[in-house]
Amino acid sequence: MQALAVTMGCPAGIGPEIILKYVTSANKQKIPVVIVGDINVLEYYAAKLSISCSFIPWIPGNELPHEKSTIPVYVTSNLAKDKITPGSFSKETSIAMVEAILQAVKGIQNNYFSGICTCPISKEALQLSGQHYPGHTEMLADLCKVNSQVMMMAGDSLKVTLATIHCAVAEIPSLLNSESLLELFQTTWQSLRQDFNISRPKIAVAALNPHASEGGMFGDEEQRIIVPAMKNAASLGIPLQGPFPPDTVFFKANKGEYDAVICMYHDQGLIPFKLLHFDDGVNVTLGLPIVRTSVDHGTAYDIAGQGIASPNSLQAAITMAHSICKNRKKA
Repeated sequence: MQALAVTMGCPAGIGPEIILKYVTSANKQKIPVVIVGDINVLEYYAAKLSISCSFIPWIPGNELPHEKSTIPVYVTSNLAKDKITPGSFSKETSIAMVEAILQAVKGIQNNYFSGICTCPISKEALQLSGQHYPGHTEMLADLCKVNSQVMMMAGDSLKVTLATIHCAVAEIPSLLNSESLLELFQTTWQSLRQDFNISRPKIAVAALNPHASEGGMFGDEEQRIIVPAMKNAASLGIPLQGPFPPDTVFFKANKGEYDAVICMYHDQGLIPFKLLHFDDGVNVTLGLPIVRTSVDHGTAYDIAGQGIASPNSLQAAITMAHSICKNRKKA
């Protein structure tokens, strides 16, 4: 079984800690993983947090170690331990952070790994490294040579995809258009069928305005933009329901009436999602030719190195990446 690549994230954040907690956990799943990053970083946090384990450089083609406490690492950098400070990134740690991502993607393209599960990075550290992507996902899209991608937040109770992500609330209406919504509908439908093995997905569309605009009293984006896109999707064999008032649709989805909710903006989807899945949610990037999942939290510099970070989201992300890889092979 091919291993999943798990990138270490920012060396100053909680990525190394949650990796160590996951791979040494008694509840660790039997999913083959290789950590992509820096042995010195992992050794630093293992010593600081008194986590008993050892590390071995992994070379593509080699078997994975059988001992639970021996962790295979695809080495992509060699930071001096005196350059590692929990909670404080530097140019050196930022470059190491990026190199792990670059080499993990190349590893998938060279068939070393089945997919990638990423630990958190920060946008500031990404810029400091010399890379000028807006974020992690945009970097991966460029490396995979795709022009667009979709963020899905996924958990057992709720899955959401987003029409707009990191923008000001005032900009949202001008960023919505029927063409991009149709692409989002298609990508969400295809992912639920292929990645999550749902043969006939039930998808709800959240309205932009309160009460789905109440017949145009509170805006016209529903009738002018969202409904035409839904009709175009229906003509392609993609049945959608809505647009529904946002204050009720998530309750229904959580009860199991829908497999996913397509949301118009970041907080519309992320507030209910994190209410339900704050500790075990997974960020899945749709539209890439590779499988990529990520934890649904950030670097948490304020608690880095303190031994209190939870590995639950990482465990969920690894499990989901492994499941998606298997489902794509079946397709």
